[in-house]
Amino acid sequence: MLLVDRAGAVTTLTINRPEAHNALNTEVLAALRAAVLEAEADPAVRAVVVTGTGQKAFCAGADLKELVGMGPDRAHEKMRSGQRVLRDIERAAVPVIAAVNGVALGGGFELVLASTFSVLSTRASLGLPESGLGLIPGYGGTQRLPRAVGSPTAAYLMLTGARLDADRAHRLGLTPVPPVAPDDLAETVTTLAERIAAQGPLAVRSILTALEAGRDAPLDAGLQHETALAALAVGGAESEEGISAFLERRPAVFAAPTNAPEEST
Repeated sequence: MLLVDRAGAVTTLTINRPEAHNALNTEVLAALRAAVLEAEADPAVRAVVVTGTGQKAFCAGADLKELVGMGPDRAHEKMRSGQRVLRDIERAAVPVIAAVNGVALGGGFELVLASTFSVLSTRASLGLPESGLGLIPGYGGTQRLPRAVGSPTAAYLMLTGARLDADRAHRLGLTPVPPVAPDDLAETVTTLAERIAAQGPLAVRSILTALEAGRDAPLDAGLQHETALAALAVGGAESEEGISAFLERRPAVFAAPTNAPEEST
């Protein structure tokens, strides 16, 4: 249900349920979480790509068959479990890039929102259609989407079930990369992942740590986190290599980190 492919410093995770439009069932969510945590723990992995099999669907959302006959107590447990998976992806110390090759609806869109950033093919479309089923987004959509596009736009999308095409998603800032042709998506994402993999690995992890620490924190608290992490970077061997390489006009060769960055206060 989840294909894992490792090429150099990049791990690609492919949701492989084409018969269900790559819907997220319990097994897929558990496999995604395990694969991302494994990648995060491996210093040789410097970027993760998440995508879906085929060009029709990145992920059509939660598997509705699992919700049939489910009471509130079991549903509460299931929603919290899904939220934990996406939260682990969101705060992973390794970048997670969503390569959106088709529709990303419901939980699929929520997976995109939890990723570090996304790249969309021109065939991609995003939406949270749960209200039309008598449901609401349950894997973080009501919280992450307003933070990404503002409350009025988020409310409109969730209340109407309207979809965003790739161009509109780009204009709203949901993806930093202009939409690419479907046949170019894999190459584009691989190039970006390899570019990230060539940066200082501790610097990348520290940037992600700072982003997570400051996500909902007051500015002064976020700046305190940044200062601590920046000081560690300045005093570390990785910056010594990076600065030396820059001054010597040669490519930097960064060693795999042995530990995650820890702040000093």
